Amino acid sequence: MKIRAKFNLMMLGVSAAGVGIFILAADQLVRSVARQEVIQSARLMMDGASGARKYTSEQITPLIKDRMEHHFYPQAVSAYAAKRSFDVIRAKYPDYAYREASLNPTSSQDAAADWEADIINSFRVHPKTAEISFERATPTGRYIELARPILVKQVCLECHSTAAAAPRSMVAIYGSRNGFGWKLNEVAAAQVVSVPIQVSAERAAYIRRLFVVPFAGFLIVMCAAINLLLNLVVVRPIERIAATAEAVSMGDLTTPEYVHPAADEIGRLSQSFNRMHRTVVEAFRMLGQAEA
Repeated sequence: MKIRAKFNLMMLGVSAAGVGIFILAADQLVRSVARQEVIQSARLMMDGASGARKYTSEQITPLIKDRMEHHFYPQAVSAYAAKRSFDVIRAKYPDYAYREASLNPTSSQDAAADWEADIINSFRVHPKTAEISFERATPTGRYIELARPILVKQVCLECHSTAAAAPRSMVAIYGSRNGFGWKLNEVAAAQVVSVPIQVSAERAAYIRRLFVVPFAGFLIVMCAAINLLLNLVVVRPIERIAATAEAVSMGDLTTPEYVHPAADEIGRLSQSFNRMHRTVVEAFRMLGQAEA
């Protein structure tokens, strides 16, 4: 096997090992970065829903509050506005979900599941906690969950303090048993955004490619450059020296010397061989004179 082949085989092994070690070492970082990006996207979605809630409660509800006694308008409910705004996102990303889960909801559709109830109770026990994120396994796959507490404000008590104080039109639709008894500043519900873990996995794969492809490209360029340097500095001079040595060994004493221009190991080798070449030529000359 030639030097170039041995060298390339070694470089291939080292490069493959380097890429493998790089992927293993960076995998945890890549997964963490991807997860944080997904959570940040979920935050933006939740901020959009919160913006719809705020706009509805401050701009829409006051305009039609007087009419609510005789006719209930769901558009005046901040939670309704948040859900409808998120429907725009779900139209494009059907696996995403947004809920406003409550332990005591007006509508049974907003009743908290066991895991959502745990979130709400956690917010109640730790009132300074502004956000919770975690992974959850479901029958359809794993999800990243992002949750924030919904605090009861004074405007909420206009509908949720007692059934007697609530608009009659709302009580006529939802009844007087659920959604009442809320207390000011307590955690009544939680905003929950659910994003499939597959989104994080796909993002991690994309980030991994951003790391690995340039790194692999760098290794290819480096190997090509080293091969070129090896060919110019080592292989060609050695081939020239070997060709000269072979000619001399076959008795061709007229073969010109090979002078390597660089003062490196190959240059020293060529100088040593040239001295040996001249010694052999001189020995044959003296031997010829002795025979004459």
